[in-house]
Amino acid sequence: MTAARAGERGPVPAEGEADAHWLERTIELSRSCPPSTTAFSVGSVVVAADGLLLGEGYSRRDDPLDHAEETALRGIDLEDPRLETATIYTSLEPCSARASRPRSCTALILGTPIPRVVMAWREPALFVDCDGAERLTAAGRSVVERPDLAEGVREVNAHLLA
Repeated sequence: MTAARAGERGPVPAEGEADAHWLERTIELSRSCPPSTTAFSVGSVVVAADGLLLGEGYSRRDDPLDHAEETALRGIDLEDPRLETATIYTSLEPCSARASRPRSCTALILGTPIPRVVMAWREPALFVDCDGAERLTAAGRSVVERPDLAEGVREVNAHLLA
């Protein structure tokens, strides 16, 4: 797979192969995370409805406390009208609680108009009891889970699961 960069185009977000393409990108990004024994390695991308990559990020990219969704959203103007039809992809379910920052990734996503969230794996109850998918759904966001791609996320985080 060719790695896309913000401003480049890829497949138009849709269930099936397009979602798999973008989730594979999140897993690829998660491999760039600095190692941690206290946090998952996660990747995230924000893709406009026309396939334009608006932002990407991974855990601990700019700061040891950074989460993937946070870094993917950081460089995007939240007033950008493309967010109203965008999809945020994340290798792991967006966190619903965190000790390191005042807003969880679920809250950050809910602070945008992004209507669709696609994830590969639900967060295991290793650090917190996460209910990000449920909160997003309750707020009217479409949440798609692709457990067929979860093995790649588990592989990146194998050091935490042993």
